[in-house]
Amino acid sequence: MSIPVLAVDFDGTLVENDWPNIGKPKEHIARYVRHLKYKGWKIILWTCRVDSALQAAVDFCRKELRIEFDAVNDNLPEDVIKYGSNSRKIHATKYLDDKAMLLSEVEAIQALQKGGKK
Repeated sequence: MSIPVLAVDFDGTLVENDWPNIGKPKEHIARYVRHLKYKGWKIILWTCRVDSALQAAVDFCRKELRIEFDAVNDNLPEDVIKYGSNSRKIHATKYLDDKAMLLSEVEAIQALQKGGKK
């Protein structure tokens, strides 16, 4: 049985979007992420932030949200070994992002555009 992995975005997801600043925490989301971590999930911070802005986000998550990541903008070492390379696409079981769209939403939109029902 493989360990589930959550890739979670920072701006707009763990905190309100206030780029380049750090927005107000979304405590209900942080609580959910901490719960998954407690249940044994691996957690990857998956964000566009780089350099000092990335470090500020990691530090904020550790200190304010009490979230420790298993990886930051990178695949888990065990997945790199498993797949034989470290692709740019982060491998996860689930992705949590304020900009995400479910496949079922896309299919529903396409069905409506064609005049059908979904």
